[in-house]
Amino acid sequence: MRSSLLLASVVGLGLWGGIACTKTTSSGSSKASGTGAQLLSATEAAEARTNYVNYCGGCHGRDLETFVNRKWKHGESPEVLFKGIKHGYPEEGMPAFAATFTDQQITQLVSYIRGGITRQADAGAQETQGTVHRSEKLNFRLDTVATGLDVPWSMAFLPNSDMLITERSGTLYRLTQNRQLQKIDGAPEVLAQGQGGLLDVKLHPDFSKNNVLFLSYSAVKKEGGQTLSTTAIMRARLDGNSLREQKVIFEAQPYARTRHHYGSRLEFGPDGYLYFTMGDRGGTKVNPQNLGVHAGKTHRIKEDGSIPADNPFVGRADAMPSIYTFGNRNAQGMALNPATKELWLHEHGPKGGDEVNIVKKGHNYGWADVTYGIDYNGSKISDLKQKSGITDPIHVWVPSIAPSGMAFVTGDRYPGWKGSLLVGALSFKLLARLELNGDKVVREERLLQDVGRIRDVRMSPDGYVYIAVENPGIIYRLVPVK
Repeated sequence: MRSSLLLASVVGLGLWGGIACTKTTSSGSSKASGTGAQLLSATEAAEARTNYVNYCGGCHGRDLETFVNRKWKHGESPEVLFKGIKHGYPEEGMPAFAATFTDQQITQLVSYIRGGITRQADAGAQETQGTVHRSEKLNFRLDTVATGLDVPWSMAFLPNSDMLITERSGTLYRLTQNRQLQKIDGAPEVLAQGQGGLLDVKLHPDFSKNNVLFLSYSAVKKEGGQTLSTTAIMRARLDGNSLREQKVIFEAQPYARTRHHYGSRLEFGPDGYLYFTMGDRGGTKVNPQNLGVHAGKTHRIKEDGSIPADNPFVGRADAMPSIYTFGNRNAQGMALNPATKELWLHEHGPKGGDEVNIVKKGHNYGWADVTYGIDYNGSKISDLKQKSGITDPIHVWVPSIAPSGMAFVTGDRYPGWKGSLLVGALSFKLLARLELNGDKVVREERLLQDVGRIRDVRMSPDGYVYIAVENPGIIYRLVPVK
């Protein structure tokens, strides 16, 4: 995910009721009171919106939707928000914008955000049930499968057609066939802060025989008076609505104080090994190119957590043996291409430069030596988009869509979509359909504009596409119609 939800930790549902034209000074600007919120003129509101969309919208939603009903970590006053934007919270993924905006621009941004939160909350959720959505190849409607969630991070389908859903706050749910949410006991303790929490869920390839599943999450520990976290993977056996025989089979090193860029999608390869992604944990210039740490990599392990002997860096004293690829920023989508039997993943770029990559053994994907994007505050990360020894992406999004979740369309329920790659977008709140010719992306169609921040995309065993939308958390099924 692109940066942490820092603004969500400092913005409150303020009493300021909206953005409006008001009495201005002789210079045309409305008067600011210190760092507090102010009423904005039409010109100031337009400038504030442009700055918000260009610098903040990628992480926090172009319409401020991630702010609604948040629990504010740092307080909700205009002064606290001003301080957060100006000086940042680096450990939470928020850069400082002191060199990007003037104090007056930050004050205007504070007012724009606070007013927008009020309007967004009043607007309510968009009604989508029953609407026919039209794409170039077919028409479909959205069937609401589950509600009452906050951030449903991942879905998995059980043999009896029940669904498992991870809620980022730390709860694992079973969604029954009659669409009842039931809590499953025994999930791991998580640090549900920033981008952390209970993340992906993946069934063992022989789940119908052994009931084994895998969970990725942000593990937490206390050390030296500090709260530290990392990406971890638990293996467990599902027994009714309880997890048994829990075992942590991977725990990334080192733990860190940051609260963002955990990854972490899980996928079994055709070789039977478990592949998973791990973000750079905010260590842009330190972790992705360093084989001595787990962060900023794709990993490959056996189902018990042991290391395959043919992993590319096995035997190197300076490398973590689980590493399969490196130079990755923060991949939150991974899927097996049914046509080629290769693993594909997408990863968040910074401000611009989201990528789709094909996972190749031992390859370096370049972060942060090369990038198509810049930092969130407008500063340059690298002058290079290509470099010798770096594997180029097969598709790039500029501006960023903040991709999360992906699935290849299989089966015959969606004529014209078969073989396409579906990618959810957090920032633009849409579903991207990528048409492929072999390993080339030949065109993109954007569907479900403004449906919400799509966190996961899955193909069910019965051939339907499901999407998980966050804030409010809703699971939809895409049903083709004539």
